[in-house]
Amino acid sequence: MTLAHPHTRFHRPPGSDAGEPPEARGVARDAVKLLVARPGGVDHVHFGDLGDYLRPGDLLVVNNSATMPAAVDGRRAGQPITVHFSTVRAEKVWVVELRPAVNATGHLTDVDPGERVDLPGGAAIVIGSSYPEPGIDGGRLWTARVVVEGPDDSVVSYLARYGRPIRYSYVARPWPLPFSTELVTELVSAGVVIAPITLHAGVSSADAGEPPNAEFFEVPPATARLVNSTHAAGGRVIAVGTTATRALESAANAEGTLRQAVGWTDLVLGPSHPRRVVDGLITGWHDAGASHLLLLEAVAGPDLVAGAYREAVEHGYLWHEFGDSALLLPG
Repeated sequence: MTLAHPHTRFHRPPGSDAGEPPEARGVARDAVKLLVARPGGVDHVHFGDLGDYLRPGDLLVVNNSATMPAAVDGRRAGQPITVHFSTVRAEKVWVVELRPAVNATGHLTDVDPGERVDLPGGAAIVIGSSYPEPGIDGGRLWTARVVVEGPDDSVVSYLARYGRPIRYSYVARPWPLPFSTELVTELVSAGVVIAPITLHAGVSSADAGEPPNAEFFEVPPATARLVNSTHAAGGRVIAVGTTATRALESAANAEGTLRQAVGWTDLVLGPSHPRRVVDGLITGWHDAGASHLLLLEAVAGPDLVAGAYREAVEHGYLWHEFGDSALLLPG
């Protein structure tokens, strides 16, 4: 797939990665900074002020998935490594990424087709070819045949037994989103509705220029009904995160009506596939060139997104999972 380049360009200074949770910085979880970008301008507030920008009848759609337990310990020629399962390509054939077992700052660059990696529980993978383009030496992603033993030999069930969520070198351990119990209670009391979808992210942090991999998602019937009734009543559908956005748009038809859906999605929002359902987006900050920026631009427009990123750099916002947030409301 040839991926279009995002319109948004920016250079953020060193030290703008949030490598630890807000609590470790002496900041309450819902007190991280929130940049609210609308056609009329930008506000700099805190996440706990989110309710000031939502209206009764708005619908927040959240991803109820803890990230797929897609990291598995393995042994390669007797040496410990970590295998990241990304996406399914065929029955028992997955796209994987191989990394050092500890202190990994990147993928292994000496992977060869045909080599075997042993996994817990008598399982293994056998490397096929580089992905998405075969024949690339030192590539990040590879297809692999998965050998799983036992009565339930599905790869997803195996990951549930032996896997753990993927975390990268700047993440010491998992932490929850900035939605505190108090904030959720405040939003619901004010008439904001919250509904779930599911999208299991595997190797979700594609390198610059890489399209996101196919990911498993589910939009339940009740959420589809709530989205359609919200629009019919004049309310807004606000996705919490790019995963929620991707799941919703994957379940929408050309007229913007949502239906129950379950399966794998390889949807890339952008110029060739505009948004049809999502009216606004709560998101963290993404690196320059990332495919997530195309999704943001498809929802909020390139000018609004570019302006938000300029403001975020100028005002010292923090990037990545533990960083600050943005609310994009294109109007």
